[in-house]
Amino acid sequence: MKAILCKSYGTPENLVLEDIEDLKPREGEALVEVYAASLNFPDTLQIEGKYQYQPPFPFIPGSEAGGIIKEIGPNVRGFDIGDRVMANPGIGAMAELLCVPFERLRKIPDNMSFNTASGFPMVYTTSYYALKQRAELKPAETLLVLGSSGGVGVTALELGKLMGAEVIAAASSEEKLDFAKNIGADYLVNYSDGDLKTKIKELTNGKGADVIFDPVGGDLFDQATRCINWNGRILVVGFASGRIPEYKANLALLKGASMVGVFLGRWMKEEPEAYEENLNELLDLFKQKKIKPTSYQLFKMNDFVSAFNLFKERKVMGKVSLEIKHLSLIHI
Repeated sequence: MKAILCKSYGTPENLVLEDIEDLKPREGEALVEVYAASLNFPDTLQIEGKYQYQPPFPFIPGSEAGGIIKEIGPNVRGFDIGDRVMANPGIGAMAELLCVPFERLRKIPDNMSFNTASGFPMVYTTSYYALKQRAELKPAETLLVLGSSGGVGVTALELGKLMGAEVIAAASSEEKLDFAKNIGADYLVNYSDGDLKTKIKELTNGKGADVIFDPVGGDLFDQATRCINWNGRILVVGFASGRIPEYKANLALLKGASMVGVFLGRWMKEEPEAYEENLNELLDLFKQKKIKPTSYQLFKMNDFVSAFNLFKERKVMGKVSLEIKHLSLIHI
């Protein structure tokens, strides 16, 4: 089987595409024939040795995939050979075959493509967990989404609208804001000039945003803490800017505001039943066509460097995925 391998830390150019021995499922695992694998910002950190979890070398990057079950190991429950599934293995998705514990598999709706399935679980469950459990977003509240054209940003916009919020999309270019507008944002803010605070204050009649969804960190976080409403909540989702900011305690006091962490991986382990409930609700919303995953930036498997570099170049709009098999030749 072909797989993308990380043999030492470095840039995407340091990765290699090689033929390795086929996998065999162990107890409790299913072998998935991968048709599409998605990329996420943590994947770029992991290959550079900057992520909180680092597997031993060599490892296959990739935390999400869509495909078909090819083989089943002992004691796998609820799945059969031939099932169309989404997989959330945490690592190993960028390969033609993937062994996954059955607890990390979900059957996908008939109208969901493998490409969509490959990028569905992480971004949607992150954003839904952030807005539903962590922020307790209420109808008519104002939601500000930073980095609004990225994977989690787009889903936060979409889910925020669905939950009845007034949504402000913020991004660094007009092209990204046009993309966010098509998702349904009520207002658009370009923060490339460094003046986020003033613009948000003007849009909210001086009050600030009730909930701020921040996967960027850095200078934007610093400004966000100064344009948050009374009793506001700032959601710490990630640090795509590269700088982990500090929250000044006096600002929390003056605003009656809260800084709330959003760490999907830990929540899945600590509260698995709540995670399952959220994922089931999201899949129901997809079946009802109430959420519509955006078009993906799709790359061939051997063009993985270009796919990874979209994150480095900050050109991601929606989800980025690799076509492991020829999607045009199958039911996608």
